[in-house]
Amino acid sequence: MKTLLLFLLFPCMHVFAQPAVYTTANAHSHNDYQQPAPFYSAYNLQYGSIEVDVILSENELYVAHTMKDVAQNRLFENLYLSPLADIIQKNAGNVYADTSRKLMLMLDIKAEAVPSINKLIELLMKYPAVTRCPSLIILITGSKPPQSTYSSYPSFLWFDGLLSTNYSKQALSRIALLGENFINYSQWNGHEDLLANDWEKLKKAVDKGHALGKKIRFWNTPDFIEGWQKLIELGIDYINTDSIKALAEYLKTNGVRKS
Repeated sequence: MKTLLLFLLFPCMHVFAQPAVYTTANAHSHNDYQQPAPFYSAYNLQYGSIEVDVILSENELYVAHTMKDVAQNRLFENLYLSPLADIIQKNAGNVYADTSRKLMLMLDIKAEAVPSINKLIELLMKYPAVTRCPSLIILITGSKPPQSTYSSYPSFLWFDGLLSTNYSKQALSRIALLGENFINYSQWNGHEDLLANDWEKLKKAVDKGHALGKKIRFWNTPDFIEGWQKLIELGIDYINTDSIKALAEYLKTNGVRKS
């Protein structure tokens, strides 16, 4: 009887986890700092997730992919944190004027995890409006501390995880997103049929993440219409893109999930 009950409940959990309609709330601005107007380009399109590479150097947190990029002197506080704080203040404590909208600010740590996160916490403590914002998720990816230490960090910080990894219950309580490199499941380039076996592997991974109650994102996915449509069919929660305007336009007219 217990087995039958789990069998009946699981599909309901899976369907509930998938967005019924996809909008830019389900869009992820990959390497957002490369956009013409970092932060604002994706924000003005009401993106649900913005990703920034950050590097700690000389006790400053820079927006940079490599140490060589630090020379561009783009401080994370100036480029993202301060503008975000101003917007939250203007929106009476919310990220977007539409209070149903949320934003995930994903920080891809490109240096040693612990000192980088400690510096990030130091900066965030200067902006209580940001750390207390109920519609904002600040998420750490890239270089991360041991999962056993996640619960020791302030509650305004979250972490991501891999769909292929099994986590303790304690670690999962601090993980807001599960993802994976798409090419670990398929070499599909978007220009021919996706192999049935690859599709099954992808669906199994998505089902696993949703059964754990987590949002899902793949990276290194085909970044054009055919790729976006497959991700929607898979029921993932965030569509990864570098083409933020093109994806926004596509979702405006084609975002309904195919049943």
